[in-house]
Amino acid sequence: MNGMHLAELNVGRLIAPTDDPRVAEFMDNLDRINGLAKRMPGFQWMMEGGAEGAGNTEAKIEGDDLYIPNLSVWSDAATLEKFVWGTIHKQFYARRAEWFEVLGTMHFVMWWVPQGHRPSLEEALARLDHLRDNGDSDHAFGWSWLKDAQMWRSHGCSPQAAE
Repeated sequence: MNGMHLAELNVGRLIAPTDDPRVAEFMDNLDRINGLAKRMPGFQWMMEGGAEGAGNTEAKIEGDDLYIPNLSVWSDAATLEKFVWGTIHKQFYARRAEWFEVLGTMHFVMWWVPQGHRPSLEEALARLDHLRDNGDSDHAFGWSWLKDAQMWRSHGCSPQAAE
């Protein structure tokens, strides 16, 4: 969309606290994968915690330390897809069930934002709630709403899998 960027929120819930050996491989690679995202063409912004190596792990949802929200902004769907399924990120994505619980409700949402806008976690969670309550719309949507997005069709998440 002209003059707009694509925001995305992906919420996962770890199977164990961030310092637990069961999620150590994920935590040990978080900065690496986030750093890769920041170097990708089309990357605009990412919500980050304040501590070194914290990634997005300091942002709490409903006071629960196990929720890990990933909130970022990209120039368009193609650049986000390229990062998600066209880089080493896809290997971690494929293994997400090793580190994250299977969530019973929708936990991924996208929406268009004006260039330069940095959405808050509260804004992003409101978009996720809207998607859960109303389905895909211009206000909040998943991959299938984006006509230009293609990679998700062959690489996307199965209904049973965690993000």
